[in-house]
Amino acid sequence: MKRISMVELRQQADAVLKRVSQGQSFELTYRGKIVARLEPVTTQSLTADDKFYKLADYADASGESLTNQQIDEILYGE
Repeated sequence: MKRISMVELRQQADAVLKRVSQGQSFELTYRGKIVARLEPVTTQSLTADDKFYKLADYADASGESLTNQQIDEILYGE
């Protein structure tokens, strides 16, 4: 992954964003430290039947919150 500084991003924003839209990712640095990543957005969209939107349907009737492990099992089958 290529690193670019904030200065480079400001000076070359159009070119950098074009490269990102073509699939390249960048680590953005500020004063020599990595502070962010620029990466393409996936075009895959979520549908209304996605399990993420139905998490509330899996909630316990007592109103207890789902644990992270339970959420992982629902979403990822783990």
